[in-house]
Amino acid sequence: MIMEDEKEKHKHGRLRLVLVPTPFQGHLNPMLQLAATLESKGFLITIAQNRRLNSPNPRFDILSIEDKLSDEDMCSPDKPGIVLLLNANCEAPFQESLRKLIEEDEIGIGIGCIIYDESSYFAEAAAYNLKIRSMVFRTSNAITLLVRTTPTFRLRAQARLPLPDPMSREAAPEHPILRLKDLPISNFGSIQNFFKLLYIAMNIGSSKAIIWNTMTCLEDSSLTQFKQQSQVPIFAIGPLHKRVPVSLSTPSTFLEEDKSCITWLDKQSINSVIYISIGSIVTSSEKDIAEMAWGLANSRQPFLWVIRPGSVRGSEWIEALPEGFVESVGERGCIVKWAPQREVLGHEAVGGFWSHCGWNSTLESICEGVPLLCRPGFGDQKVTARFVSQVWRVGLQLDNEMERGEIEKAVKSLMVDEQGKEMRQRAMEFKLKAELEIREGGSSYNALNDLVELICSF
Repeated sequence: MIMEDEKEKHKHGRLRLVLVPTPFQGHLNPMLQLAATLESKGFLITIAQNRRLNSPNPRFDILSIEDKLSDEDMCSPDKPGIVLLLNANCEAPFQESLRKLIEEDEIGIGIGCIIYDESSYFAEAAAYNLKIRSMVFRTSNAITLLVRTTPTFRLRAQARLPLPDPMSREAAPEHPILRLKDLPISNFGSIQNFFKLLYIAMNIGSSKAIIWNTMTCLEDSSLTQFKQQSQVPIFAIGPLHKRVPVSLSTPSTFLEEDKSCITWLDKQSINSVIYISIGSIVTSSEKDIAEMAWGLANSRQPFLWVIRPGSVRGSEWIEALPEGFVESVGERGCIVKWAPQREVLGHEAVGGFWSHCGWNSTLESICEGVPLLCRPGFGDQKVTARFVSQVWRVGLQLDNEMERGEIEKAVKSLMVDEQGKEMRQRAMEFKLKAELEIREGGSSYNALNDLVELICSF
């Protein structure tokens, strides 16, 4: 319920924006960070919610829509198929909810714009039907979309997809820094569904702009290519998480954060701890977990390890860890179900991050000057890992089968060897550049102001 003084504020120029996230962790967090950023600029924010959020920001209004999918459906490895089904199910109820929102608007401010995650393209169709302006928000990096729109189409035209050898180290067409194994091609579901989603991502319909959670100090050349090709303005306003203080950020995780690990970190030496988290979707086998465990133990480095419940196939939680491991590491290791990642990466004790290289995690790590040990799972993670290790040179990639000796060597290289120190220095340089980008006069700062001006001009 909007109070009387709030009504007066809205009458004097505040616009309502409806933001439509996709209900996967890696998509949800940046959308809510965007919401908080735009709310700080004076906009009234409504979040279209088709999955339960643990702690939605009380300052945001909620527009509930029914997606008709179960939790089991959402956990399916066939992400292209689930995204297609999600969009098919949500378009009509979302449009109806928008219509009611407009009809029940007591203040008369209407909807200034709909900003939707590129994977929730049903929102663009509904916006077009109701004659509401829309913008697309891309939560992955720019290079991934470039790679998807050249090498993958080239390979498809050559009838080379699906790849006969998914682990091929052959150079990718037009992107020799990448190998065929690094291409962001879905390993699950049909290749037809993958390309159907790709075509949709490339076609933004009637949307008036593209918003990107990235920064020019990492992706200037890729963003320049898109700007040259695009018929609408492109706004690179990342890193969004740095615009929202940790104390004010909306906890959007589907898992409860265990903050006791911060107390453990407080007892560790500066840059001594390697933090391990493979994200909210990636799963591991018992064999891989055993090799990870003994590789970490043999490295003798302190570690904070996030083992998500259900992330080890065939296991509920840590019962898959090898016998004797917990006793052998003692106080040198801390294992939690989920961690407050931004606080962890910002802690002075953390000197490295073993990551799946999701784009949010990569940005968060680089923006804290923390080098990465990359073990990508699928999709854009593979492209990002390659750029982290080969282009930005702020990390190492675990490229082969999981083997404890190789893991031990990689952890030591990252945490104590000269190679790791050089990567940490480069990461610190990117951290400083990222801070400059969001300050007055920086490219991200200017892009955000330009975005606000465009929305206000509607």
